[in-house]
Amino acid sequence: MNQIDQQPRSQAAKGGPGTKIRLLVVDDHTLFREGLIRLLAAEPDFEIVGNCGHLRDAVEIFDREQVDVVLLDYDLETELGSRLLDDIRRREIRPRVLMVTAGMSSAGMTGVLEQGASGIFLKHSPPSQLSEAIRRVMDGEMWLDPRAVKPVVERVRQKSAEGSANTSLSSREKAVLNCVLEGSSNKKIADTLHISESSVKAALQQLFDKTGVRTRSQLVRLALEQHSHDWLDDDAEIA
Repeated sequence: MNQIDQQPRSQAAKGGPGTKIRLLVVDDHTLFREGLIRLLAAEPDFEIVGNCGHLRDAVEIFDREQVDVVLLDYDLETELGSRLLDDIRRREIRPRVLMVTAGMSSAGMTGVLEQGASGIFLKHSPPSQLSEAIRRVMDGEMWLDPRAVKPVVERVRQKSAEGSANTSLSSREKAVLNCVLEGSSNKKIADTLHISESSVKAALQQLFDKTGVRTRSQLVRLALEQHSHDWLDDDAEIA
């Protein structure tokens, strides 16, 4: 997987207080889509700029509206939502994409992350988590439902036999990375590992320096693709 340049992005990320996150909902189940729109419209910092059930309609909305985050279903009856990711990558200003799905294969999950999706959200998760996921994704973080992470990691581990450049991580860096993979904020990582937030930030900066990436989402993609066999330890302990 090539590193995916996160820029340029839409302008909402640069906005100040009061700037709304402009959302496009793409799902072929009308009842679910309309219910999701009503849920999200109740959030003061969200604005629904479009909704549709087909990719061709999503492309038309992109052409006339500024979209910050796309909530994209993977299985759109006769087509795969992941096809939209290719169109987005060709655009000068690219929205972030959060896959909102009832379920995907491990291969499908790996594929959409490789294509540039910023996260995977499972439909049976609590609604409040979706709002949080959208805001996290808008802030440049990656959202991976913990239930979606395990099959992705297992699949990538199976594909990693060819190996990659060996960059060793300290036990603390591994522990912080595993928390990032679960979508934890700096505060939550600090609480989980019983360290200070400044120590978390220092560990993240060390990870960025070692890997050459600039964002959490790039770090997660690199870890999943190239280092799941040596960085993603289930029993990581901090020194």
